[in-house]
Amino acid sequence: MRAVLVVLDGVGVGELPDAGAYGDEGSNTLINTAKAAGGLNLPNLGRLGLGNLVADAGFELAGVSACDSPIASHGRMAQASPGKDTTTGHWEIAGIQLEQAFPTYPAGFPPQVITAFERAIGRSVLGNKPASGTEIIVELGEEHMMSGSPIVYTSADSVFQIAAHEGIIAPDELYEMCRIARSILTGPHAVGRVIARPFEGSPGRFARTVRRRDFSLPPPGPTLLDLVSDAGLSVMACGKIDDIFAMKGITLTRHVSGNDEVFDAILSFLDEGRPGLIFANLIDFDMKWGHRNDVEGFARGLEHTDQRLPELLQRLRSDDFLAMCADHGNDPTTPSTDHSREYVPVLAMCPQAAMAGRSGRPIGVRSSFADLGATIAEFLGIPWGLAGESFLKFVL
Repeated sequence: MRAVLVVLDGVGVGELPDAGAYGDEGSNTLINTAKAAGGLNLPNLGRLGLGNLVADAGFELAGVSACDSPIASHGRMAQASPGKDTTTGHWEIAGIQLEQAFPTYPAGFPPQVITAFERAIGRSVLGNKPASGTEIIVELGEEHMMSGSPIVYTSADSVFQIAAHEGIIAPDELYEMCRIARSILTGPHAVGRVIARPFEGSPGRFARTVRRRDFSLPPPGPTLLDLVSDAGLSVMACGKIDDIFAMKGITLTRHVSGNDEVFDAILSFLDEGRPGLIFANLIDFDMKWGHRNDVEGFARGLEHTDQRLPELLQRLRSDDFLAMCADHGNDPTTPSTDHSREYVPVLAMCPQAAMAGRSGRPIGVRSSFADLGATIAEFLGIPWGLAGESFLKFVL
């Protein structure tokens, strides 16, 4: 018995009622992307019920219609925790609802943080402001190469990001700087993630490399991952899941970057046949396309994932469970290059139900992402005492 949970990072579906407080009015990542791209070709996600959940929400997804007999149950989930960052979204999926959002720094980090960091690494820093990761290396990359000073920046999310050219500060040294920053950023400055952003190239031709690493706070309590591993089952992380949960509750990990590489990791874990939870994050929607307002890339990425979906479906056994969702929005059609406060889609199915001829059913609008974690726990036969209510009865 295996549960496969695939997070389409940043693929939201409609602004939450409080989106205005986050500056995200009008955000609707999936719908706006499809419209701006002239429609999407997503036959496999459509077969699961993507068009149905969109129609139930009162939207039209260009190129994808509702089908008569979707094979997955379908709906949307609202985020109960404040914030709109990756860590908050994933933790809530796994059963933790935060009462207070992680701190953000629209004016850069205060002197007590930067001074402590500079003293600890023995270097001054450049930047210390909110910025696009690709734009700040264009702006400060050459000065960084001449001075050896790492580039520190943030965003609308709770992140302390450190960019460095691999020829000036090697990735291992950059990772150590991130660990130092992580040790400093505690208490009122406990940001969700410290992120290493290595890049390469020459002035005018800088490019970020695949050696990004995230250094997250450990979850403040047990999560779905802990419950599954404590039950003697495997928790198999694909992509940056190990970073998001600081390895807590994870028994095996394949830390790869890129949607295709993460998808391959999912397939390899399925082929190996271990019972438990396979938890994956498809990062490119957010990192490559959402943050860069690349509508075309986002659209083609969705279509490519759809094309690969049969590889996953064919490997599922009758007693497996598959869920696909998102952790927040990141609408590439809006002026913002940051995450957006949105509902997220959820598709959930068991092959045995489809084989028995039962169509997927609407699950409505769930009040928390944690409902998905509760559902997976019930499917795996694990007692659940965390946030969220299971909707497994709508799936089986």
